[in-house]
Amino acid sequence: TTIISRFKESGALIWWAWYLGMQGIDYQKVRDTAADAGTCAHDMVESFIRSKAFCADLYPEEILQPAEMAFGAFNQWAEQSNLKPDQTEIQLVSPLHRYGGTLDAVTLNGELHLLDWKTSNSIYSDHLLQLAAYGHLWEENFPDRPLKGYELVRFSKREGDFAHYSFVSLKQELKMFLHLRSAYELDKEINKRVR
Repeated sequence: TTIISRFKESGALIWWAWYLGMQGIDYQKVRDTAADAGTCAHDMVESFIRSKAFCADLYPEEILQPAEMAFGAFNQWAEQSNLKPDQTEIQLVSPLHRYGGTLDAVTLNGELHLLDWKTSNSIYSDHLLQLAAYGHLWEENFPDRPLKGYELVRFSKREGDFAHYSFVSLKQELKMFLHLRSAYELDKEINKRVR
């Protein structure tokens, strides 16, 4: 996330903050509320996968309601897909490329797939770059267990919408991420000259 965010195009985010400001709305409050709904839905999914009780008392009703809608749609998809996670919250490091990350889960319907949960009103290219980077982490650490695919599960920030995207290969996305990884190192060196 740190690497990808450094080179992320921010035009849409700036426009969104300006638009809210013109309406007299504090973008930080909207952002934090949206993030809380996503965090809540993510917590529900983690509780479900780990067969733990979800603590609803941690969230206010206005956050809980859209999160429950998103989780309900996720649960329906999980049943239809025969979702059986093998591992969750897998922390991995790439000694070769010097980056790390935490994978949400692996395995879907008996085959080895990488699963990633996102809270967003849409999917963006940086989501695919991150998914490709996670896949590379997995394959570098477990070369004897190759991935069969990538699954992106998206929870809407406000409305409780849910969507699932499946990808067989993310070769171009990995290539771009590795270029960004190299650029990140160069950027650090260049910034030393201007400080």
